[in-house]
Amino acid sequence: MISFTSAQLNFWIATFVFPLARIMAFIATAPILSNRQIPNRVKIGFGFILTVAIAPTLSIPTDIEPGTAQGILVLLIQILVGVAMGFTMRLVFTAIEMAGEIAGLQIGLGFASFYDPQRASFTPILAQFLGVIAALTFLTMDGHLYLIATLTESFQAFPISATPPTANAMHTIALWGGSIFVFALQLSLPVLGALLITNLAMGILSRSAPQVNLFAIGFPITLTVGFIIIALSMSYFAPLVDQFTHNGIDTMLRVTRQMGKP
Repeated sequence: MISFTSAQLNFWIATFVFPLARIMAFIATAPILSNRQIPNRVKIGFGFILTVAIAPTLSIPTDIEPGTAQGILVLLIQILVGVAMGFTMRLVFTAIEMAGEIAGLQIGLGFASFYDPQRASFTPILAQFLGVIAALTFLTMDGHLYLIATLTESFQAFPISATPPTANAMHTIALWGGSIFVFALQLSLPVLGALLITNLAMGILSRSAPQVNLFAIGFPITLTVGFIIIALSMSYFAPLVDQFTHNGIDTMLRVTRQMGKP
């Protein structure tokens, strides 16, 4: 007859529950993996499979019982770590969508929006277009595999324990959030520059030929120039997405390492 003690049972539960909390929190916030179009059963099953594969390689303290206050604290810390990692990578896609929104407003497509089922809200059409292209590029470059590898490495960078994350990690996330505007400006700058020149040219035209009705020809010209610049800049879009993705992955690892450093 097989018998086991309560201490062994608590250790087995802790070995599975604590990694599962971090993994599920990461899946709930990371780009692509948290897409609402993916059924929750698939997400939960994927989290269980990752946990079964990762848990045997982890060293979890034997004195932490899941049902105690210390165990609940460790569980909350793992959820915080997973959310922080997923949110860090989410900012990359937010920057790309923000670039599309800025360019769309300058082109004149600010009124054109579609319902985004992932956010349960209306998103500008150009921002949604760039978001879809970025997601496809991300999958093409095996970005989802990089996310899983980074998640696995995070258990070595910040092991499961009752040690709370430090403020340095949160400060790094805040600084990384400020880089959204830098990334968005880099992506939308070609469109902004071309439309600035176009508006200056139309302003000169209105002064030299007042009989020309700019309200009738201004919007088609702006729209045409914007689409041409976007089409020409698509060849440079994939390398930028690749660079932003690797920057996001490096930031995730840096945040995880800083959580255990005072």
